[in-house]
Amino acid sequence: MILYTMMPNELIFPSDTEAFSKQQMITYQGVPLLVDITDQQNVQVVRVLSSDPQHFLDERFCPGAKISFSTTEGLSAF
Repeated sequence: MILYTMMPNELIFPSDTEAFSKQQMITYQGVPLLVDITDQQNVQVVRVLSSDPQHFLDERFCPGAKISFSTTEGLSAF
C-alpha cells in the first residue's frame, strides 16, 4: 500500500503516545499552528498549518519558536 500525504511519518505513525499527546492544534494571532505544550503558559511551534505564504515567512511562527501567553492573549484551540 502506498500512502500519498504531506504529513510527516511522525504524525501518521507516532512512535511514542506520550509525546503525541502533548501536541495540540491552536490558533495564535489568527495563525493555525501545531504546538508542543511545554508547560501551562509556554508552547513550542511544531508546524504552521496555515495556507497563507506570509505566515511561513514570519519568524514568530517558525518551527521551534517558543510562544509564551496568558489565558486572554489571543490563543484558541481548534
